[in-house]
Amino acid sequence: MLDLSTYIKLIRSGEVVAFPTETVYGLGADAWNPSAIRKVFEVKGRPSDNPLIVHIADSEEVHNFADKVPDSAQRLMDGFWPGPLTIVLKKKPKVLDLITAGLDTVALRMPDHPLASEFISKTGPLVAPSANKSGKPSPTKAEHVRADFGDNFPVIDGGATEVGLESTVVDLTAEFPLILRPGIIGEEELGSVLNMEVRVASSEDEKPRSPGQKYSHYKPQASVKYGRIGDPKNNTLYLVQNEFEKSENIISYNGDLSLLSKELYDRFRQADLEGFSAIFIENIDDHKKNYPSLYSALLNRIQKAKR
Repeated sequence: MLDLSTYIKLIRSGEVVAFPTETVYGLGADAWNPSAIRKVFEVKGRPSDNPLIVHIADSEEVHNFADKVPDSAQRLMDGFWPGPLTIVLKKKPKVLDLITAGLDTVALRMPDHPLASEFISKTGPLVAPSANKSGKPSPTKAEHVRADFGDNFPVIDGGATEVGLESTVVDLTAEFPLILRPGIIGEEELGSVLNMEVRVASSEDEKPRSPGQKYSHYKPQASVKYGRIGDPKNNTLYLVQNEFEKSENIISYNGDLSLLSKELYDRFRQADLEGFSAIFIENIDDHKKNYPSLYSALLNRIQKAKR
């Protein structure tokens, strides 16, 4: 196991450290330290009205942040934690407004990654938005973090992340569970555990209740296009779903949306690094039946990247 002592000391001294989770790399700071949290916003260039997710290593920590933990939350924690699910609950008064953007709710997640688990268990709860400059593609490798923040930025290198897309965010403070940000855990999985209907937010609030709701995200410098592919162009990187003629600028996923999700942000960054002016993602509708939750999550990220 990687020696984390240096990174733990940095967190305890109020610094910011990037670390891997199963979804993307996070930009970690002590969730009880206001000056450290401000550094996260400064380093990322993140708008102050965009709330942060608190990452924990022990589900009991939820009680230190949430005013109440309803049965529905406990069911989801038991069913999906550790894992790529963020739960929004009413917050305790002591939770910093810096974290919640002044809202009366707090978002909590217990990541499923051995390095993240060990790290957070030693540092205590961390706020951890994606470890990239705001608006750019989320990092799924340590080298992505260094590309945004420099070679000397403290990052715990855990290799490529397994999921590649940010966690599902579900709000349990409304009259029914509401997915604010789609991820690989969808409404069917959540509904089967909760034994109730789970809905997906259909419009964006003026004041976001979750990361990923209001602002344009995940954007490479290359323009992102989506649909049916015509004649390939030399200045475009193609992400196709079916067999296609072999070419240096055409990458086929053969309908494997889990692989596409894992590599999507890496391909965005590859396009910029290699000087492509556009990225064309072939329509994924044919694979919706096999990957319903992942289909929704991917479509959400692709549409955000197009803005």
